[in-house]
Amino acid sequence: MATGSDVLTMLIPTGGWVITGNDWNGVEFIEATPITQAQFSAGFAQYDAWKAEQDAKADADKAALLAKLGISANEAKLLLS
Repeated sequence: MATGSDVLTMLIPTGGWVITGNDWNGVEFIEATPITQAQFSAGFAQYDAWKAEQDAKADADKAALLAKLGISANEAKLLLS
């Protein structure tokens, strides 16, 4: 389940906002262009799909890098430990 912070990170990834609690009443825009309460509320329904897309992209990027290096994920872990 997405939190208010998760939704704001998705909608305004550059930051410039703070949130206290998990609802619209706790949102304060400091250096960001404000969004509407409707956008914030809709973000909860959009978050899971967005997060899955971000995770899939990160996994694909990781796999591409490992292939470029010619090593497996386990070999990379050994190098980094």
